[in-house]
Amino acid sequence: MRDDLFVPWLRAALLAAAALAAPSVTLAQNGSDYPTKPIRLVVPYPAGGGTDVIARIVQERLQPLLGQPVLIDNRGGAAGSIGTELVAKSAPDGYTVLFTLSSHTINPAIYAKLAFDTAKDFAPVAMVASLPQILVAHTQFAPNSVADLVALAKTRPGAVSFASAGNGSPGHFAGELLKLRTGTQMTHIPYRGGAPAVTDVIGGQVPLLWVSIPAAMQFVKAGKLKALAVSTARRSAALPDLPTMQEAGIADFNVDSWYATFVPAKTPQPAIDKLNRAINAVLRQPDLRDKLLAQGSEGVGGTPEQLGQIVSAELVRWQQLARQANLHPD
Repeated sequence: MRDDLFVPWLRAALLAAAALAAPSVTLAQNGSDYPTKPIRLVVPYPAGGGTDVIARIVQERLQPLLGQPVLIDNRGGAAGSIGTELVAKSAPDGYTVLFTLSSHTINPAIYAKLAFDTAKDFAPVAMVASLPQILVAHTQFAPNSVADLVALAKTRPGAVSFASAGNGSPGHFAGELLKLRTGTQMTHIPYRGGAPAVTDVIGGQVPLLWVSIPAAMQFVKAGKLKALAVSTARRSAALPDLPTMQEAGIADFNVDSWYATFVPAKTPQPAIDKLNRAINAVLRQPDLRDKLLAQGSEGVGGTPEQLGQIVSAELVRWQQLARQANLHPD
């Protein structure tokens, strides 16, 4: 072959080969072959707390549907901010997934300098479950009802303490809402998750606790904690005899917390869609829904768009409550 014909011919052959290879490169980049390796499910709370309990129920069912191991990584601290930051700064490839609760939308109202932007740094995947917060007390704590508690708090301003899973947790805001609605002063004691808070209330170090039902229900049923009310507008199917705060005489009280999954922003849509389909398939399994209910939560599911709408609305709602309760970001 003449030299002057060889170079153009070679160039054409290379361009043709590149064109054939391009679709496979695009497939890898857009996540359509996802997943091809283990997935890390980051729970930004300690093992044993409500978020961890629900995450592990779902995790074991996701593995066979996704065809890859799903490994839980507990990263507790700062009301979920430490683990959440880890996910925000992870590669947007679908292999690091955040499993968190509704403090995700509360934290911006509490922390002035988060290392991430809740609205911009995450892509919603799916709502998993919703549940009330539960108000529990040490068994020797004198009040046996919300009315008794309010009466005590009014006679001893600031003397009654309540624990929560941390600043910015749904339990924290339930406690602040109770103070706002009753005109009382109670002292908030934040913990690094629901499990250590439960332990200290059982031990008598703190008299009261607002926490998710999964973290406390077994201790209520065993008689180690005294339950006073749930935070939602309707009773919990898991504890049907327990009154709502509104039934207990506190008007306009509703804190409905949830568990949901997120990935870093810019994660390829095919990866998000596959995760969403798998989670929804898990939540359609009747025995899994029964397991969730046994922990005090109800399976939800839905689209990424629906979860995104909830996040947007709650970012506004919690900011408003923080202003009303005079909570200043640290």
